[in-house]
Amino acid sequence: MTIAKKTVCLLGVSFLTASAWAQPAAGEWEVTLGGSGNSDNDFDRGAFSLDGSLGYYLTDNWEVSLRQGIGFSSQGDRWSGNTRGAVDYNFQLGNIVPYLGANIGYLYGDDFEDRFAAGPEAGVKWYVLEKTFIFTGAEYQFFFEEARDIDNQFKDGNFVFTVGIGFNI
Repeated sequence: MTIAKKTVCLLGVSFLTASAWAQPAAGEWEVTLGGSGNSDNDFDRGAFSLDGSLGYYLTDNWEVSLRQGIGFSSQGDRWSGNTRGAVDYNFQLGNIVPYLGANIGYLYGDDFEDRFAAGPEAGVKWYVLEKTFIFTGAEYQFFFEEARDIDNQFKDGNFVFTVGIGFNI
């Protein structure tokens, strides 16, 4: 067998072996950290955001989370933040774990009127080590000030994307 074939076989066996241990389990905690930023081409103006979460697996698939985000924009030195709760169903597919869920929380900041937000979410966790994963997620947020406003506000929401790293402990 050539070296290339041996390498491919070894990588394939490693991938299959890794998928056997890359599963969150009931009773485990999950911690994530993500962020993003942008700047103009002269680095005169920009913005950044950091997001973190603490989750708990009620079962091997169902997870509840508390999430916190903070952002800053240098245009006017404006801060923003959000605190949200989420419920997600994790599909255990080896070292790839897609999830679907929903979240609700509160957004606050210098640039806008404080308000509630809620919406569906989906994402994928890719386990690169036994209890360590890289993730990407997307959610659709719609905003409201009172529960009676929810029906009228859904169509005026926006999408939020996140990329980060997570750990099961």
